Amino acid sequence: MSEESAVKTPATAPSDVVSSIRGFVAANGGSAKAVLQPTGQAGVRVTLVGDDGGALGDRVVDDMDTATAVVDAVDGLETAEWDRELTSAADVRPAHWRKMAGWVAHQKRFPKPRNRKILD
Repeated sequence: MSEESAVKTPATAPSDVVSSIRGFVAANGGSAKAVLQPTGQAGVRVTLVGDDGGALGDRVVDDMDTATAVVDAVDGLETAEWDRELTSAADVRPAHWRKMAGWVAHQKRFPKPRNRKILD
């Protein structure tokens, strides 16, 4: 490994992500918590919990260094972990539950599981 490849360049925060998170923080009382969660090849999910009301939001970035750079770039945003205090503060609204449920939210009948033979 050469010296040039061993030197790591600092990650830069994507401007569109920083802009949207600044808007979220401003709409939620000027401060929020960010939980950084690696999601494999997809990158790192930055889950936001607003301090004023516990609204949820999220963005996905390429890697942990970029996620840390995003948190550093936004005033009023601090890194946190999912602990009892933060999960109690988070307010999952009914619209958010419906969004997470996707197509299943409005179904009256459900199909048989595709992996039924594996389960039996």
